[in-house]
Amino acid sequence: MFESAPETMPPWQKGWHPQAVRLDSPNFGSRPPLACIDLIVVHSISLPPGQYGGDAVQRLFTNQLDWEAHPYFQSIRGLVASSHFYIRRDGSLWQFVSCNDRAWHAGQSHYRGRSNCNDDSIGIELEGLEGDTFEDAQYLRLAELCRDIQQNYPIAHLAGHEHIAPGRKQDPGPGFHWARLKQLLDFPPQVFP
Repeated sequence: MFESAPETMPPWQKGWHPQAVRLDSPNFGSRPPLACIDLIVVHSISLPPGQYGGDAVQRLFTNQLDWEAHPYFQSIRGLVASSHFYIRRDGSLWQFVSCNDRAWHAGQSHYRGRSNCNDDSIGIELEGLEGDTFEDAQYLRLAELCRDIQQNYPIAHLAGHEHIAPGRKQDPGPGFHWARLKQLLDFPPQVFP
């Protein structure tokens, strides 16, 4: 009896991950000519802070957030942002911007001798609160996603928002276990912060 061949993942289509729920954001731009996409930036986000499971993050990244729906939203009113990917607490994966394009996730930033990390990075938001812990399903999906990205882009660095914008940003924060992600990935040690 022959074993069936293992299922392979369909190929990426123009920077879109085949297993992600696609929800196009208008908040993106072209990368600079000759940009080398070699950095993955890990973030955390929840809207309102500490509340999980709603659709406010998706609405924020698609410019559809109702600023009157929660008092916290007034403090971010008018924010225009996006990320390439978003991993929910249950590990489900969303994508808002093609990895071939520049998402607006890093802001003012500097890492590995370069400024403007949006130009040459891929942003991954984890549903969570900086300083809080993250779910097993998120670590597993994040590791899988990082491997998938590395198969398509020359990733040489993986950092948190806190590492590329120190003093300005603190996510994913002390609740994120970098050692666990290192254990799940077979990336060389110098890839990590």
